[in-house]
Amino acid sequence: MNLVKHYKNTDKQWGWVVIVLHWLLVLPIIGLFALGLYMMDLSYYDSLYTLAPQIHEAIGLLILALMLFRVLWRALNKTPEPPVTNSKFVNLASQIAHNILYLLLFTVLLSGLLISYAGGQGIKIFDWFVIPGPKELFENQATFTGDIHYFAAFAMIALVVLHSIAALKHHFIDKDTTLTNMLGIKEK
Repeated sequence: MNLVKHYKNTDKQWGWVVIVLHWLLVLPIIGLFALGLYMMDLSYYDSLYTLAPQIHEAIGLLILALMLFRVLWRALNKTPEPPVTNSKFVNLASQIAHNILYLLLFTVLLSGLLISYAGGQGIKIFDWFVIPGPKELFENQATFTGDIHYFAAFAMIALVVLHSIAALKHHFIDKDTTLTNMLGIKEK
């Protein structure tokens, strides 16, 4: 085994750009989910009442920027062939699951923006600057998009868990290269 040397994808292997983006996004996404759950129980008098949402929004914007780059990069690169251990049904299910994961992630990110912009507010990035946004686009914007944000986040995390279980199944049961490819390890 050796490490992947290419930054672009090949027919057999993910390139370093995709691998780094994948792992760079995992912790912040899971962390924002946990922080979001934590923020739901904050009261006005909690010390993190103001800071926690600012962290949540700032990291959310960073994830949005990385995801936009990831989608563009994916569109401009080839996708490695699926493992030969997969049936056509498994390949199709995997493709659908990945597309739903992207859809849910963008739903969470965009609904989060709409929550932040409700009432004509901007997104305050700590005490550094404010990113202005549009005026409220529709009545009860924060409530409506808050519900979407909440349920889409839970659905996304459920799919992330399923995705992780599938990767482990590929590695330990199928003994194929799916997981090692995403870890940047190239089989000889």
